[in-house]
Amino acid sequence: MANAEIYTNGSCAYCVAAKTLLKQRGFDYEEKRIDTNPANYAEMLTRANQRSVPQVAEFTAFRQRMNERILAQDNQVVRRFFALDTQTYKEGVLDVKTKEMLGLVASLVLRCDDCISYHVAQCKESGVNRDEFFEVFSVGLVVGGSIVIPHLRRAVDFLDKLEDGSVAGAEAKPA
Repeated sequence: MANAEIYTNGSCAYCVAAKTLLKQRGFDYEEKRIDTNPANYAEMLTRANQRSVPQVAEFTAFRQRMNERILAQDNQVVRRFFALDTQTYKEGVLDVKTKEMLGLVASLVLRCDDCISYHVAQCKESGVNRDEFFEVFSVGLVVGGSIVIPHLRRAVDFLDKLEDGSVAGAEAKPA
């Protein structure tokens, strides 16, 4: 079984170099060509939130493995932070929908594409409609300034994919 996936284009010299490096380092990988399979391109955009190749992906397994490893350490600060993050987005005085919209604004301002995709998916799951999304996007843009615009573009692109069903929200969880 492959322990990594690599998104490639047949005419990409960097892709050849990346595959060579993976082989040299002993990684088994599954190659996903974006030039011959449009579904692979859409999947790459969702998972890596990047348009360039090569992209090496093992996000879900890596995130789970590393979270388990990190939490297995006897470090109370790290454990408390993970627990705090989980607790923060639970229902409270503010509902989950509002908290996810706040998380999306913060992610836009911090320009964290993984976080933006995650919170777009969580907002969608929490019932945020398109008009509400654009109000949230406008707050993030005003607070963060014009440097947020490239991230706003990717957020809207990801939202479009969620709405048309070409990507599932669960695929967007951050590392």
